[in-house]
Amino acid sequence: MSASSFTRREFIGATGLGMAAPFILDSHLWAQERQGQGPNNRINLGFIGVGMMGRGHLGGFLGNRSTQVVAVCDVHRVRRDDAVERVHRAYAAERKAGTYRGCAAYNDFRELLARRDIDAVVIATPDHWHAIPAILACRARKDVYCEKPLSLTIFEGRAMVRAARDNNVIFQTGSQQRTEFGGRFRHAVEYVRSGRIGRLRTIRIGVGAPPRPCTLPDEATPEGIDWEMWNGPSPVRAFHRDLCPIGIHNHFPAFRAYREYAGGYLADMGAHHFDIAQWALDMDNSGPVEIHPPAQGETGLRFVYANGVEMFHGGPTDCRFEGTEGRIDVSRGAISSMPAAILQQPLGERDFHLPAAPANHRQNWLDCIRSRRTPVADVEIGARTASICQLANIGYQLRQMLRWDPVREQFVDNTEANRLRYRENRWPWNRM
Repeated sequence: MSASSFTRREFIGATGLGMAAPFILDSHLWAQERQGQGPNNRINLGFIGVGMMGRGHLGGFLGNRSTQVVAVCDVHRVRRDDAVERVHRAYAAERKAGTYRGCAAYNDFRELLARRDIDAVVIATPDHWHAIPAILACRARKDVYCEKPLSLTIFEGRAMVRAARDNNVIFQTGSQQRTEFGGRFRHAVEYVRSGRIGRLRTIRIGVGAPPRPCTLPDEATPEGIDWEMWNGPSPVRAFHRDLCPIGIHNHFPAFRAYREYAGGYLADMGAHHFDIAQWALDMDNSGPVEIHPPAQGETGLRFVYANGVEMFHGGPTDCRFEGTEGRIDVSRGAISSMPAAILQQPLGERDFHLPAAPANHRQNWLDCIRSRRTPVADVEIGARTASICQLANIGYQLRQMLRWDPVREQFVDNTEANRLRYRENRWPWNRM
């Protein structure tokens, strides 16, 4: 069974879209309402998830005069109320008015998606809650900015691509390294693809460990947190503050460490750094053909691409590109080469150059919403990068060499591995 040909029943089971139908309107209604794009030609935004990343995005969009935040959603009442007040204070100050009360608050993202006046949504939920809201947003003809890693499973990623394509949605993945951090990653990609290190042979990506099962002890659910909704499609378990911090500015949530909710810290920064590797390989629409996990340990897994390039999970730096004539190391704070002369020689007109893009990742999305052009981290790119992390995690879980067909998105002659491309979501997110 291939990811490009799975049945409707399998699609529903894999993506948990059982609650979608009541919230979808005819496409011509959405098209009519999006022509104006909000007051003063602003793009009306809704936020689904206002935790750490969501708060950061909220501040960025509140400072952008081309957008209007009209609704926020979070299952955590303290975060939700704080976000609403931030919106009200920002717009009251902008209008030099005493008060502003134009931002609505929701506990259930489906109520936010049912609003006809919302043009686009920003999804910054925990990873296990990316796919379902994103797919329903696409079906509601709302453009989407979704944080990385884009999906929890390979099937989810493909379902998100289909939903965006079927509904002509502008979908940006939160892979900010493609535009931001001083352009260092773009610079590295251009030099590698221009052949400045000779023929690319090896890539080393220094990111964290694969996920493990969640064994946190049970805690009482604090008042104001809808834990059933937070847990959502994942297996039932009791609350723990490491998964959902109680306050607003306290410790970094640890849900990324656990298989039930995310792809481990491998997929945390891996969703950024493997993305740059795919970009440098010109593999935004493809992937490796072999996965070789180590016999033990949490690093050392090796990918092999059809062109012979090998990519390792583990390395001395965030992204290292090794070629026949030198290497380039790049991170968010620095870029260097060996020999140093590689980066000292500017690229010429005949070298490879990436298309121009604004240094602000959110602005690239907004520009594309207006132009209907493809953003720099389109949903297909996000799904393919997420699948690299998922392939690695499947390799570590099974501890066997795997052959992968990146066109059909299935493992070759391995039923056990193919089953791990998706998971059955918990009721009611697994049925019509």
